Amino acid sequence: MRPRVEEVRIQGLGVIDEAVLALSPGFTVLTGETGAGKTMVVTGLGLLFGGRADPARVRPGSDRATVEGTLVVDPEGRVAQQVQDLGGEVEDGALIIARTVSAEGRSRAWLGGRTVPVGTLTYLAEDLVAVHGQMDQQRLLQPGRQRAALDRYAGEDLVKPLRAYGQAYKRHKQIADQLAELTTRARERAQEADLLRFGLEEVERAEPKLGEEAELREEEERLAHADSLRSAAETAHQALLGDPMSGEQAMQDAIALVGRARAAVEAVRDFDPALAGIADRLAEAGYLISDVATELAAYAESIEADPVRLGAVQERQAVLTHLIRKYGEDTGAVLAWAEQAARRVAELEGDDERIADLTREHEELTGRLTELAAELTRVRAAAAERFGRAVTEELTALAMPHARVVVALTAADDFGPHGVDEVELRMSPHPASPPLPLNKGASGGELSRVMLAIEVVFAGADPVPTFVFDEVDAGVGGKAAVEIGRRLARLARTAQVIVVTHLPQVAAFADQHLVVEKAGDGSVVRSGVVALDKTGRARELSRMLAGLEDSELGRAHAEELLAIAAADKA
Repeated sequence: MRPRVEEVRIQGLGVIDEAVLALSPGFTVLTGETGAGKTMVVTGLGLLFGGRADPARVRPGSDRATVEGTLVVDPEGRVAQQVQDLGGEVEDGALIIARTVSAEGRSRAWLGGRTVPVGTLTYLAEDLVAVHGQMDQQRLLQPGRQRAALDRYAGEDLVKPLRAYGQAYKRHKQIADQLAELTTRARERAQEADLLRFGLEEVERAEPKLGEEAELREEEERLAHADSLRSAAETAHQALLGDPMSGEQAMQDAIALVGRARAAVEAVRDFDPALAGIADRLAEAGYLISDVATELAAYAESIEADPVRLGAVQERQAVLTHLIRKYGEDTGAVLAWAEQAARRVAELEGDDERIADLTREHEELTGRLTELAAELTRVRAAAAERFGRAVTEELTALAMPHARVVVALTAADDFGPHGVDEVELRMSPHPASPPLPLNKGASGGELSRVMLAIEVVFAGADPVPTFVFDEVDAGVGGKAAVEIGRRLARLARTAQVIVVTHLPQVAAFADQHLVVEKAGDGSVVRSGVVALDKTGRARELSRMLAGLEDSELGRAHAEELLAIAAADKA
């Protein structure tokens, strides 16, 4: 299901006080007397899809102009997905878009019930609507759109080479980016490698061991306090065992005291089991004190003041502290850094070989891209030739018999994501004029007809589901006007078409005819937009033809136009 505009509500815009337009899926035409507000409908649609907000368009006496549109979209389609990604909602296939413009020039936009930047509507509109008004920036005037439209027109002939080119281009760009990084950062990478090598040499010279700094701290403490440690051990030893050379103090050491206590208890242990247990524990204490005293003696003998070793320990600590300060919080982190640095140096040292390999692949892909780009150019040139002829033929029928449209292909300076072709639609209004870009080669009225011709030719290839034309028939009449109506009806077979016109020959081809009428005070109110039935259409066409709704001659002519249009569409 293709998206389409189902309803538009306009308030406070130009002469429109309030109006509601219910739009059909096919060809809808809007007519009315000059100044009735037909063009404001196109302006409202433009605002709805991100057009420029002009506070001068706000109706005098109104605080703001408001446009609200209801679109029918596929709930599982791309548009619905885009809306959901932006935080909006699509309910039962209906998407609500709203836009306000204050009299002070402030503008706000809503999409699916969520406030969004106005630019979001412009982005979304690229896949929803093409507004062709004399003051609008035309969608197909954008170079990227012209190239994309030509590619769709080229059809299946372009699909396979374009896919192959896209894959090669993506890889080519990846390699080019890698080469650019490797070559432009060569100096930085060399400096990085030198710094890493210097650090690795420092670590290799020091040969740190895991946990070494903790062992050195312990040894330094022991060496720095050797005298105090030995003295403390000797004092403790004497307290436990006493001095063998002193007979007087021998009975005062811990062993002697514990022995006296044990002897006293042992003498009576048989009289009470509880005291026997204490005697055993005193025996164990004596053995333990004896063992501790022996260890203290050995420890005191092992402790020696060694200034040379202390200096060596402190020097080693300084080396490790230097490494830790630069490369990690401890020796484990320093060793981990060294492993990582070694891998990085190996990677950096392999850049020359890597550059050579990438350069070879880059050259091969450049040759491949050149061949594929040439194939794309060939297919596009053939499609451009067909397209130019087809649009020129359409313009002949649209009262521009001397105009000629061509598609200019120029080569870009470098490969792009779609080839090397820059596509530009050009037109010469008469044989003596060189082809110029569309916005320079055609007047405002001519440009609308050129756009109509282009859209008719592109009808099967262009995915835009809704087209809006304002004054597409400016400056033409008679047979040319009939041809414009016929082509709009043809375009409406594959898309929704909304046209503001003053020509009955165009209006006769519409599937739906809306007339915009002013109220007594010169404004357009809710009842001022009326959908006409068959009789009403004949009366309106008669008014457009003869200026008289009840003219029998005008009515006959109008009915003839309707019959011709119906037969042509059938």
